[in-house]
Amino acid sequence: MQAAIYGMSGLSLTADETAFFREVDPAGYILFARNCGEPDQLKALTAALRDLHGRADLPILIDQEGGRVMRMKPPVWPALPAGGAFDRLYQTAPSSAIEAARLNSRAIGLLLASHGINVNCAPNLDVRQPDADQVVGDRAYGMEPMQVAAIGRAVLDGMASAGVVGVVKHMPGHGRATVDSHKQLPRVSASAEELDLDLEPFEALREAPMGMVAHILFEAWDPEHPSSQSPFVIEEIIRKRIGFAGLLMTDDIGMEALSGSAGERSATAIAAGCDLTLHCSGKFDEMLDVAAHVGAMTVDSEARLARAMAGAMVGGSDGPDFAAAVAVRDELLALA
Repeated sequence: MQAAIYGMSGLSLTADETAFFREVDPAGYILFARNCGEPDQLKALTAALRDLHGRADLPILIDQEGGRVMRMKPPVWPALPAGGAFDRLYQTAPSSAIEAARLNSRAIGLLLASHGINVNCAPNLDVRQPDADQVVGDRAYGMEPMQVAAIGRAVLDGMASAGVVGVVKHMPGHGRATVDSHKQLPRVSASAEELDLDLEPFEALREAPMGMVAHILFEAWDPEHPSSQSPFVIEEIIRKRIGFAGLLMTDDIGMEALSGSAGERSATAIAAGCDLTLHCSGKFDEMLDVAAHVGAMTVDSEARLARAMAGAMVGGSDGPDFAAAVAVRDELLALA
């Protein structure tokens, strides 16, 4: 398997995409709004991706957080609350907030699994800071690390109960970024001691199956490289300090925080210690470039992927159905 996850251009695979994906055998795929038209179409697309490789546990990812970040959008699919809704409830009823988050994530997991999607890029474990850019904003579960960790754990558990794997993000913490990494490279000048706060939710959930590393430069750790391309941050902070042993992927390699071609960016991230590069745009020339620069997954990376996917698409029956989960979630959120 190639050490890459790719997006695709539209509602179905093109002939060029089919040939390319069959040849390079990527680790998995990621879906965006441009790929999500209506239920039968989306089910056909995920089935076609699995048919290409014959891998029942093929990772098919999506960002279905709720709020501003949903690829399966209303009115075709239901609206979902942003992370800030659970933060607000936590201020008055912590246990209710945790249960609401778990039920919401079970509902999301059931929705995704019914369309053949087995990985959701959530939860956000970024500790929100008041003076930061709003790229995180109401996507965060709060400003207190252990609150963020408690809600994040409920999100992972809820999705897992529906057979969907979670991805903790954005390691080692996006909450201090004062610019949007989609547009430029954030530089964080906080001290190593101050950054301890950002690491706490990731340390608490170090056993998560998958993680996503941000394109942010932390001056206290590596003043020259963004975290996704920093051997020091990946090995010393994420692997050793946090203790994360799961599958580690980059954030979208196409973000303007990075320089160089898509292939060059990807190769640098893999060399720094990421298991996978995440290429989201569906631009075919860029995918060819990534493939030219990125080789096969290492034995260790393949083992991490296998462990992460072991529980995918095996849940669903042990818990409420979608309607019941949403109904109780809404009753709890109304308490705020």
